[in-house]
Amino acid sequence: MIKVLVIGAGGVFGSRLCEGLLRHGFDVVVAGRGRARAEGVAARLRRAFPGETVEVAVLDTTTLTPDQLKATGASIVADMAGPFQGAEPTTARAAIAAGLHSVDLADGRDFVKAFPALDEAARAAGVVALTGCSSTPALSNAVLDRLTEGWREIVSVEAAISPGARAPKGLSVMQAILSWMGRPVMVFDGGVWTMRRGWSGLYARDFGAAGRRRVSLCETPDLDLFPARFAPRDSALFLAGMEPWTLHLEGWLLARLVGWLRFNPVPLARALLVMAKLHSTSGSDRGAMRVQALGVDGQGRAVRAVWRLVAEPGEGPVTPSLPALAAIRALAAGRVAPGARACVGVLPLEAIVDEMAPHGLSTTTETHRGLYPNAIGPAFDSLPEPIRALHETPGQSLWRGRAMTEGAATPLAALVARLVGFPRAQADCEA
Repeated sequence: MIKVLVIGAGGVFGSRLCEGLLRHGFDVVVAGRGRARAEGVAARLRRAFPGETVEVAVLDTTTLTPDQLKATGASIVADMAGPFQGAEPTTARAAIAAGLHSVDLADGRDFVKAFPALDEAARAAGVVALTGCSSTPALSNAVLDRLTEGWREIVSVEAAISPGARAPKGLSVMQAILSWMGRPVMVFDGGVWTMRRGWSGLYARDFGAAGRRRVSLCETPDLDLFPARFAPRDSALFLAGMEPWTLHLEGWLLARLVGWLRFNPVPLARALLVMAKLHSTSGSDRGAMRVQALGVDGQGRAVRAVWRLVAEPGEGPVTPSLPALAAIRALAAGRVAPGARACVGVLPLEAIVDEMAPHGLSTTTETHRGLYPNAIGPAFDSLPEPIRALHETPGQSLWRGRAMTEGAATPLAALVARLVGFPRAQADCEA
């Protein structure tokens, strides 16, 4: 059986990946900097999966060498230890040099953007190195690939994540959030690239069974990948939120303070973990994800497609590990071409959704048309094309044409029309 080395196996997401691998019959090597903790993780896994092979390796990613990876006997390396913001791809680089496949769950925008620099070396070694095998960018892009399949035009795309109030929050995750909170973030919005502050905006989004929640701007690789892969006309956003609402608001206020005072909030990570724990007794324990696309479908109709994922209490933290699990299974089956790249356009949505079966995760997809098609019904599609286009335009648009206007019939109406700015009576005018 194929052996997988999991770095960060004792973390929130690494432990879930180990469980998924053992469930599928892979041999697992639990890797960590301290032997005692790694042995503890391995012992728990052996109790949960009797008869499966679980080994231990003591490794430090800051000094990792190809020979150390080879010595474990693994053929695939999974790096689940963040934070990845501002980090170097030392694990992937060592894995390539050792002739091993590798995956990681990096959500660092700079990390994922620079990752293709390893592509030439990976191809030469005949191995695959995939980064971002997590909710973002792997799952979010797989969803958008499915939602926009066959569309003629994409106006805007958006993804949003909102973990449950009692979801485990690791130190590396909190450090990753704080690394961009309140700091300048480049985002494609309004048809142009512009600067916003991380965790700015208080957007309300409908997460279906998880309810309506507040989310704010989040810096992830998708802020680059969405515009590059889907070429939206108007915007490409990634948003995130925290439960309960009061905790999210505190994060929003902290982001504003960082913007005003220009201080580094990362050292506050442990204090914020304590604060999050204090808030965990309130708010919904359901985790949720929402992906939306607005555009023109293959039949020329304006549509809004929305995909939602809802995780029952305690199941949310497994979600980020599922794309990595699906990627490892694809690597084991030889279905991925050699090279180093982000895990987008690599896995079909179905491959990730299939991994949700053992867990309390549910997904829904909805497609909506505009106000007029919904109000008029099937008869709308029989209207002349110019009228349909005018009343079913996705996003913002500007129309020009010719018109005839009727003037006011009474002096009082004429006065009101003049004050409001209505046009005078004309047989033919530009509109």
